[in-house]
Amino acid sequence: MITLQMMQFTAVVLMLLLTVKLLFLRERRIKSRQARQARRLMTTGTALLSLHFAIQLKTGLRLMGITQSVMLNLAMLIPASYLFARAILLLTSSSSVATRQNEQVLLRSLLRPLQRRGNLSLADRWTGPAVWTVTMAMLAVAALTDGQPLLSDTLELRLAERTGAVLYMLMQGYYTWRHSVSLVAMHRALHDYYDRDTDGMLRWMQYSIVGLMLLALMVPVAIFSSGPGMLAVAFAVYFLMFYLVDSFCFYLTSPAPERMQAAEQNAAEVEEELKSLNNEKQTDAGTADAAVLSPEVMSEVEQAVEAWKARGGYCQTGLLQPLAAQAIGISRYRLTTWLHQQGLKYTEWIAQLRVEEAKRIIAAHPDWSNDAVAQHCGFTDRTVLQRTFKRIEGITPQKYLENLASN
Repeated sequence: MITLQMMQFTAVVLMLLLTVKLLFLRERRIKSRQARQARRLMTTGTALLSLHFAIQLKTGLRLMGITQSVMLNLAMLIPASYLFARAILLLTSSSSVATRQNEQVLLRSLLRPLQRRGNLSLADRWTGPAVWTVTMAMLAVAALTDGQPLLSDTLELRLAERTGAVLYMLMQGYYTWRHSVSLVAMHRALHDYYDRDTDGMLRWMQYSIVGLMLLALMVPVAIFSSGPGMLAVAFAVYFLMFYLVDSFCFYLTSPAPERMQAAEQNAAEVEEELKSLNNEKQTDAGTADAAVLSPEVMSEVEQAVEAWKARGGYCQTGLLQPLAAQAIGISRYRLTTWLHQQGLKYTEWIAQLRVEEAKRIIAAHPDWSNDAVAQHCGFTDRTVLQRTFKRIEGITPQKYLENLASN
C-alpha cells in the first residue's frame, strides 16, 4: 500500500533529480541570456519544491492535520509556481520589437496602465510576489489574532488558507493567459518566416501551458484533500512537474531557441520596414497585421509573384521568407502584408504552391518516386511531402495517383 511518507519521499527524490538535471545542462548550448535566466529560475523552483517536500516528510505536518500542512504548502508552492511560470514566460516573451507589439495588441485593454521593462511587464514580475505576500500576511494575522497556538486548527486559519488557495489559482490563471498570448505571437513569427511546418517546435510549450493550468486546479485539491483521492492527484501533479521541467531542458539544448530567434528577428525587421513607411506617410497602420496595401500596390505585388511562380521559385528547399521576397523583387513587408490581406501565412502559402506543383508532377510523371517528387517541389524529404499533401488535399500522393489512373 502506498503511504503518505512514500509519496513525500518520492517527491523529494524527483525534485532533487530534476534540480541536478537543470544544474548540469550544457552551458555552451544555452546561448541566449533569457534562456540562461529561465534555467536559473526553473532550477530555483525545483530546489524549493525539494526542500518543501523534505520539510513535510521530516516534520510530519500532514499527519498533524490538513490546516498545519496547508500553511507550509502555500508558503512554498506559491513562489515555486511563480518561478516556473516566469521561466516559461521569459522564453515566450521575446526581446524582438515585433513580438512585443503583437503581444501588446492583445494586452492593451487590460494592461494599459502598466509599463514594460525589458521583456516582462510589472504585472508579470510582481503578481507572484504580491500573491505570496498577501497570503503570508493573512496567515500571520489569523495566527496572531485567534488566541490559539500557531499550529492550531482554527476557523480563522482555515479561512485565510482557503483565501490564499484562491489567490494562488488566480495567479496561475494570469500567467497561463500571459503564456498563451506570447505563444500566439511566437507562432505568428514562425509562420511568417519558415517554408515548412514548425508547430512541433513549440508543442512542448503548449502542453506545458495546459499543465500549468491543470496545476492551478489540482494543487489546491491536493493540499486540502486526504485519502486515496489526494494520492491520485499528487501523482498527477508530480507527472506534470516532471514533464514541464524535462521538456524545458530538452527545448533549451535543442536548435529551437536559435530558430525561434531568427524568426523573431525577421519579424522585427519587417516591423522596421513598416515604421519606415509610416514615417514617409505611405500608410497609417500601427502594425504589420493592420497594414493595408493599396489596390495599385497589390497589383504590382501580384504581378511580381506570378512571374516568380512561373520561374518555379517556390521549389527551392529551405526558402525562408526573406529569400523569397528577394527573389520576387519586393520587400519583406509587402510580401507579408500581401499574404495577410489574403488570410495566409507564408508557411501555408509555400506549402500550397508546392502541393500544386506536386500534383502536376505526379500527373505528368507517374513513374516518379515520392523522393523524386519531394526533391523537385522543394520538400525536405518524402515524409514532409506526404504529410503536407495529405493535410492540404486530404489524401496521400499515392492515393492521388491512383485516382488519376482510375479516371
